[in-house]
Amino acid sequence: MKIGCLQFAPKLGEVHDNIRKADSLLEGTSSSELDLLVLPEMAFSGYNFPNLEAITPFLEPTSCGPSAEWAKRTAARLNCIVAVGYPEITSEGKRYNTVVSISPDGTIAASYRKTFLYYTDETWASEGDSGFYNGTLGALGQACMGICMDINPRRFEAPWSAYEFANHCVDSDTPLVMLSMAWLTRLLPQQLLETGTQPDLETLSYWLERFVPVVQSERQGGIVVVMANRCGTEPGMVAGVSQGVDDEGQEIVGYAGTSCVLMVEQGEVRIFDILGKAEERLLKIDTTEPPQFALRAKVS
Repeated sequence: MKIGCLQFAPKLGEVHDNIRKADSLLEGTSSSELDLLVLPEMAFSGYNFPNLEAITPFLEPTSCGPSAEWAKRTAARLNCIVAVGYPEITSEGKRYNTVVSISPDGTIAASYRKTFLYYTDETWASEGDSGFYNGTLGALGQACMGICMDINPRRFEAPWSAYEFANHCVDSDTPLVMLSMAWLTRLLPQQLLETGTQPDLETLSYWLERFVPVVQSERQGGIVVVMANRCGTEPGMVAGVSQGVDDEGQEIVGYAGTSCVLMVEQGEVRIFDILGKAEERLLKIDTTEPPQFALRAKVS
């Protein structure tokens, strides 16, 4: 399978500019290069809206707003499934943090609403109404799907060892797990700039800790895990905490980047490839080729 993760730094509320940036980063990508393209959580709206009032102008109708229309155009051009996160509003007025996946023929391959909400989501969205996704992902077959906070304990209140999302993946016996993310980093903005081409290893280690049941799974053939995160900074705070200030003195938060595609098989994690904290580019891998890195996970 040929998989792409489009990691970039969308600007909060600048939908059309963010779409133009995504198009620019994909320029030159041909229709034979990808089977699956995954974008970050809320890729074109940006993520860190402080409240419902702020995000309301950027809510998109179910599977037919700017994000879905872009995914349809891009899926047709690249002849692959395109998954993109967006803030959804239904015809009944319910709001969700959603990822829609579009097939090359323009049909919806899958749609998933975030189940475990982060502090920021709780200000405007409802929990998904159908649990973690397990089903077909168009022509790619069986897959599990999650969005960022889904891999954490629910509301950070459930036991660490519950591993709700990871156990769901194991129970589903799926060969593919896809995550769309807007995962924060604890690094300061200056640190992101100074080490931007290097992955955030603290974040990667945490992700792997949250996948212990998957790592320990004895599924024959292993499990491919796709983690498509964003990078950059946004104004504001999360749960009253910021990570510094920008040049204009505004409080800001930063994102970890580190998008990667993994092969997890019987205790071993192999990394096909991984991006740095601040890299804005398309990560492309082919799962028929050897991974670049391997590590043995320590699990208790």
